[in-house]
Amino acid sequence: MSSEPIIEARDLGIRFVRNRRRQLSLRDMFIHRGGSHPRAGDFWPLRNLSFDIMPGEAVGVIGRNGTGKSTLLRLVAGVLIPDEGAITTRGAVAPLLELSAGFSSGLTGRENVHLVGSLHGMSRGTLRAKFDEIVEFAGDQVRAAIDTPVRHYSSGMKVRLGFSVIAQLHHPILLVDEVMAVGDKDFREKCYATMERLLAEGRTLVLVSHNENDLTRFCTRGLYINAGKLEVDGTVREALDAYNGLVRA
Repeated sequence: MSSEPIIEARDLGIRFVRNRRRQLSLRDMFIHRGGSHPRAGDFWPLRNLSFDIMPGEAVGVIGRNGTGKSTLLRLVAGVLIPDEGAITTRGAVAPLLELSAGFSSGLTGRENVHLVGSLHGMSRGTLRAKFDEIVEFAGDQVRAAIDTPVRHYSSGMKVRLGFSVIAQLHHPILLVDEVMAVGDKDFREKCYATMERLLAEGRTLVLVSHNENDLTRFCTRGLYINAGKLEVDGTVREALDAYNGLVRA
């Protein structure tokens, strides 16, 4: 196993503007670089985060809603650009961060499988070879609607199809945000088996979940985030105890 972190965060921070969609223009990047000129209404969902994640680790990100957990995964995935510090990944990222998993609502399920797969580097030949397996994993409901635009899918159907595509990727880093909270028991068990297989292959997992059973099942390490700050970086049990202590209080 490499001694170099596969994910490295140093003094990581990101600034949002309340009640407005955040738009990071080139002008903002140069004029306000480093956050030295805060504007009225600015807030920092995350600030001053530093941590290393080693290859093969399974890390749970724990905290209440609105504390920056999903924002952290988007920073790791490169979807968001930090305003302070830096986030470095040494390997391709397989993200399942949204219910839609990057799908285009006007395209069919079939078209979206090819779109999302190709965006993550899967060749046309691989997608053709894996297509039936992807749809089979997603289940009967998705199979029946595979040629229907995904805007007509339920959130559970989108998750099932999205997870089915992402699970085929060979990327070393897997980011998962509450995906197992949606779906029936049979689908969750398939997700569990897939995640255990990926971890056994040496993949690195970063999991956001409120489900303590899922966190303790897959993760040995926990990052507890409170009010945008990293308060605990320890075992998953230590992070959960800190979180549960705050919730009870």
